[in-house]
Amino acid sequence: MRPLTIPDFVRNEQHTPDWFLNQIEAIHAAMSKLQSENPDVTVVIPAYNEEETILRTLSSLSKTNSIQKIEILVVDNNSSDSTGELIKKSGAKYLFEGNQGVKHARTAGLHAAKGKYILNADADSIYSPDWIDLMTLPLREEKIVCTYGRFAFFPEENTSRRFYFFYESVGDLYKRTIQKLKDEAMYVYGCSSGYRKEQGIMVGGYDHPVGSNEDGYLGLKLRERFGRLKRISDNKALVWTSDRRLNEEGGAPIAFVNRLKKAFS
Repeated sequence: MRPLTIPDFVRNEQHTPDWFLNQIEAIHAAMSKLQSENPDVTVVIPAYNEEETILRTLSSLSKTNSIQKIEILVVDNNSSDSTGELIKKSGAKYLFEGNQGVKHARTAGLHAAKGKYILNADADSIYSPDWIDLMTLPLREEKIVCTYGRFAFFPEENTSRRFYFFYESVGDLYKRTIQKLKDEAMYVYGCSSGYRKEQGIMVGGYDHPVGSNEDGYLGLKLRERFGRLKRISDNKALVWTSDRRLNEEGGAPIAFVNRLKKAFS
C-alpha cells in the first residue's frame, strides 16, 4: 500500500531554492562525507537548467544511509543557468556534457562512473536515505541485471496527498492488469533504476533506436543478454517528485483524466 501522507524525509526537503542556497555549506559537508574515491555505487544525475531543484535533490541524497561506498555524479548537460555552479558548490562530482539530450548525459555518466553499479536519478526529485541500498543490493544476485522502482507525487500547491494516493494506486492497478500484455521494461524509469556498469557498456549503453525510451530500452537489452529485471516495491524506495508538471497541464485532476484517456485508448 502506498503512503497516504508525505514522509518526514520529504517534508524536510520542501523548501524554497533560496533556503537551499543558504544551506549549501551544510550540503557540501554532508556530501563530502558520503563521497568515495573507490565507490561500489555511482548515482548518475543528468541536469539541464535545474537551478530551482538540483540542491534539493542533492540535499536528500547527502543524507543517504548505506553499507556501500557511494559516488554522486551530476552531469551538467550544457545548462545555461546556474546549475553547474550549484553542482560544484554542493560537493557532488561534476561532469560537463555539451551534447544536448538525456541520452548523451547518461552515456557520459556511465563511462565516467567509478562504481560497479550505476543508479539513475533525476535532478528534480527527493530520495529517501534507504533508496540507494534498496535499489542496488539486489544486483548482487547474478541473475538480476536491472532494478527499477516507483515514484510518488508530493504537492507543491493545493492538491492533497490523498488525491495522489488514489491517482498512484489506480496507476499501480492498471500496470498490474496489463503487465501480461506489455513489456515490463517500459516501467524502467530514469528517476530510479540500477544496473551493472560493465554490462551496461557491453550492450552499448544508451545507443538505442531513435524514439525509444532510453532507460526502458537499456533494461530490455540487459534482460535479453544477461538475466532478469526486478521491480523494487518497498515504499522506502519510492522516489518523490513534485506535481509541478501536472499543474502545468492545468492541474492534477485534468492531468489524471488525460492519462486515463491515453491509457485506455
